[in-house]
Amino acid sequence: MSKTDSTVKGAGISGVVDLPVGAAEEDLGARNACKLCTPLGACLVFRGVEGCVPFLHGSQGCSTYIRRYLISHFREPIDIASSNFHEESAIFGGSENFRAGIANVVRQYRPKIVGVATTCLAETIGEDMPRLVRDYFKQAADPDLHIVRVSTASYRGTHIDGFHAAVTELVATLAQGGSPRMEINLFPGMVSPADLRHLKEIFRDFHLPLALLPDYSESMDGGTWTDYQPLQEGGTPVSEIIGMGGHRGSIEFGSVLGERSAGTVLRDKFSVPNTRLALPIGMRATDHFLQVLEELSASPRPEAYNKERGRLLDAYIDGHKYIFGKRAVVYGEEDLVIALAGFLCEIGITPVLCASGGRSGLMKQALREHVPDLPAETKIMDKCDFATISEIAEALRPDLLIGNSKGYSLSRRLGLPLVRVGFPIHDRMGAQRIHHLGYRGAQELFDRIVNALMDAKQEASDVGYSYL
Repeated sequence: MSKTDSTVKGAGISGVVDLPVGAAEEDLGARNACKLCTPLGACLVFRGVEGCVPFLHGSQGCSTYIRRYLISHFREPIDIASSNFHEESAIFGGSENFRAGIANVVRQYRPKIVGVATTCLAETIGEDMPRLVRDYFKQAADPDLHIVRVSTASYRGTHIDGFHAAVTELVATLAQGGSPRMEINLFPGMVSPADLRHLKEIFRDFHLPLALLPDYSESMDGGTWTDYQPLQEGGTPVSEIIGMGGHRGSIEFGSVLGERSAGTVLRDKFSVPNTRLALPIGMRATDHFLQVLEELSASPRPEAYNKERGRLLDAYIDGHKYIFGKRAVVYGEEDLVIALAGFLCEIGITPVLCASGGRSGLMKQALREHVPDLPAETKIMDKCDFATISEIAEALRPDLLIGNSKGYSLSRRLGLPLVRVGFPIHDRMGAQRIHHLGYRGAQELFDRIVNALMDAKQEASDVGYSYL
């Protein structure tokens, strides 16, 4: 078998968007939201744990929506179980649906762990999830099964919030202390399978034992099957998550993670040192990341990375004349936007608008801290939708857009090239194989940006260019 906002008007000099007088941000309706639903991120994390089945407590339509987005991006099948709320469940609660649903999953899949994410409906009626889990184990004692639950109401967050919440709850629920071990915990955030494989390669080259969570590098980008696999191979072993409290340190990528994260849970409960870094996109950010690995390994970086860096610098020089002074609109997840803005400033492109549907409230501050050369006039928008981005972007006269496929209609309307990064990318092949991180990711992204601008120049020319 083969695998198959309400409108926000204007922006001040500071780059902070002005809301209508008296309007609360929560009251504004989104038009083509610049985010996806919260449990989607949690389901992807659970898919990155070995022997885990994602389970949504709520209506069946939620699992269908999430499967559609994940399959169209990764081009891989993914099973997401559901408690299938109906009218009675919405009124009296879904405890019986939960019990029967978990029992069915255990019978059909024999999982090591079930990752339970609550949908808006379950959150709205106030389901007592700790009680439902306790009641299940009272009726069906199963000492080998783990159930990890995470609260993921979409009206309180984005797919990235769900992603980080699931990672945090896995660690908070399963991790234990114990004898010190040499592994380094790495919490990379929502990056591509290709990025995950590259991170594992980097740690191997530094001779650093790695505990990576989540790890969907194989389960969401594997080979073809001879027979159907209910539980795909790959993922972070549960035993590895349990042992994280005894590992020698943690690294987590993220500029807007807030006070509670997987790394801080391990630090506070088990005194595991935690290092928080921005996503290593671009030369400077990768330099910082590799410097941390040099300190942890007590050895210089392998020569192969010096050569990769040298080739990247040479490419910057070769392509500088094609991109210097160009203007870009960057949108997507907050951490990704922050990292991309730093990379664009590094190569001479001005980010005229940095936009996200994220709701952390930390993006503007993080951008100014992590990207000190970001122009003062750059517009910074969070909690926004694509209607708002479109209204503001046109007046900024950008030369290109950088973000996911949800910006294609804006790209088409403005007649600008779109360089696709992040999630979701559902109108091109190979999204799961895009490198974003490290010198390798910067090299590939740089080439794509330069070529997109060169292509736009050729296509717009009256005579065409065969030599640029």
